[in-house]
Amino acid sequence: MRLRVLAALAALSLGALTACGQSGGGASAAGPLRIMAPAAPGGGWDQTSRTAEQAFKAADPQRKVEVYNVPGAGGTIGLAQLAGEKGNGDLLMTMGLVMVGAIEQNKSKVTLAETTPIAKLTEEYELVVVPAASPYKSLADLVAAWKADPAKVSISGGSAGGTDHIVAGLMAKAAGVDPKQVNYIAHSGGGEALNELLGNKVSAGISGVAEFAEHVKSGKLRALGVTSAERVAGLDAPTLKEGGLDVVLANWRGFVAPGGLSEADKKALTDAVTKMHGSQPWKDAVAKNGWIDSFQTGQQFADFLAAEQTRVKAIIAEMGLVS
Repeated sequence: MRLRVLAALAALSLGALTACGQSGGGASAAGPLRIMAPAAPGGGWDQTSRTAEQAFKAADPQRKVEVYNVPGAGGTIGLAQLAGEKGNGDLLMTMGLVMVGAIEQNKSKVTLAETTPIAKLTEEYELVVVPAASPYKSLADLVAAWKADPAKVSISGGSAGGTDHIVAGLMAKAAGVDPKQVNYIAHSGGGEALNELLGNKVSAGISGVAEFAEHVKSGKLRALGVTSAERVAGLDAPTLKEGGLDVVLANWRGFVAPGGLSEADKKALTDAVTKMHGSQPWKDAVAKNGWIDSFQTGQQFADFLAAEQTRVKAIIAEMGLVS
């Protein structure tokens, strides 16, 4: 009888120790963190996700972090999967301006209202360029030709409804050109748009500053304007506002989590992302990639996200991309 009691006590003690080991896992009480990149490997969301993965690990070496890809439909396939993880406090999804447009264009049944905004991370401005041999020496020249015959001015850029396309629509609206008449040539990758420009096959091109900056410096492309409020250091380009078009836009990226999070889980995720943002690996990556640090959390990011959805929905509709 005494042996059975001792055995039972030993089993209870072992179970308690095992439970303690499972609940914390060292210095970090949080479980393994998953980061969804709702796009194929190699793109901007994937790059941001994997950069964050390394920064998370540096900020909290005890916590396991895993990035996985769910490509398709401008991120809305991944968004639908995120909605199915309601209440999961150990999951983040990288997203940004492109997803805001894709939700509208693809008429996604799942929207950002079914997510929990966590943090805005970075911004990157867009650059409008023409081939070096182009007759358009300034933004005013391009706008004049655009007004005269919108169909003859072809603009090359990324996916339909994406950031580049939205910039073209905003520029048209500011110039007094019907956004629905924009002759926009969409591509799945920036390399295709660049090849068209270098081959003098299109009138102009729009993409992130980093995509075109090297070719502007080499003289192969001419920069007509950048979508920032002020000139970008190290880039010989006026702002669109200087050229007469009141357009300011940044291609931003950030994190959202599943909906239905407890306040404790929301705070834990926000604190973890804030700690990641403060790590040296993240700061080094932001500088290396030419990103603009635009960190926001909490209600500030939620308000920004709501305003962006309203703005993008309006311009997408004006461009005829949604019925």
